[in-house]
Amino acid sequence: MIMNRPYIGIPMGDPAGIGPEIVVKSIVDETVNEISRPVIVGEKNTLKQAMKFCNIDLEINIIENVEEGNYKIGVLNLIDLKNVDIDELKVGTVQGIAGRAAFEYIEKVVELALDKKVAAIATTPINKESLKQGGVNYIGHTEILEDLTNSHDPLTMFQVYDLRVFFLSRHVPLKEACDMVTEERLYDYIKRCVDSLNILGVENPKLAVAGLNPHSGEHGLFGDTEVKEMGPAIKRAQQEGMDVLGPVPADSVFHFGLKKSYDAVLSLYHDQGHIATKMVDFERTISITNNLPFLRTSVDHGTALDIAGTGKASSVSMVEAIRLAAEYAPKFNR
Repeated sequence: MIMNRPYIGIPMGDPAGIGPEIVVKSIVDETVNEISRPVIVGEKNTLKQAMKFCNIDLEINIIENVEEGNYKIGVLNLIDLKNVDIDELKVGTVQGIAGRAAFEYIEKVVELALDKKVAAIATTPINKESLKQGGVNYIGHTEILEDLTNSHDPLTMFQVYDLRVFFLSRHVPLKEACDMVTEERLYDYIKRCVDSLNILGVENPKLAVAGLNPHSGEHGLFGDTEVKEMGPAIKRAQQEGMDVLGPVPADSVFHFGLKKSYDAVLSLYHDQGHIATKMVDFERTISITNNLPFLRTSVDHGTALDIAGTGKASSVSMVEAIRLAAEYAPKFNR
């Protein structure tokens, strides 16, 4: 067992989804207990119900402060917000009470992280429709965390095995995402990616920028974004001493990233990087949010309402999110 295991804050997620189930499955995982001290923020009866779904027997230890926990396998240390009426909860359905509860778990975990009570947070899935029905006007975790921490434009990075992928844009239409590939924006993101890699402990990071058009435009034959916008941005970064190359055709850049030819890839839009990472290993693709006051990792799947309550949900992604949080936390907080 690793000495000085970091405290990792874990919000339970949407009570009607698979969040509670993957949480209890993760807590019985030996790796999780060897490398971290997981602190769950959630609701006791929902977690007890999830244990029945999963045929798991855990001791729930209610705590007020993280230092009160008994961090050994077989014990789930819980900060209980008591915000779900188990008799009203309908597992597997969109509900306002579930969306509101999920938001309150995130609020509490953020409070713990800002107060340095936990070294990092590893988040579980939430449901956009449930949030809306619960009067929570955010579209996802990133926007919630941005607002709660007064941060600006958090930087998303995916990691699966040795492939790290940043994103120039997130949830915008593809046409708009293409229009966002400008010299100034790309140059700014290159700098931010390099800074984030340094913070995560990657020394002298090498960054590849994915191309936008087929074959990176073939010098203007298939589009001129690479020539007019991307080339100048990359050259500026290189002149400032950053180890950045590209634009590298998108049909090969992720393959070489997985082979460690560089430390990370900057993807130009949502699906370009999502498809690449999830084709490597869907369950082990983990989202890491940079440019926050604390480290945040997350599963990259939804609430899976269709299988919630069956005990079938895989905890592989949750375990991996906790593992990366524990691995990067000492470097992030140094």
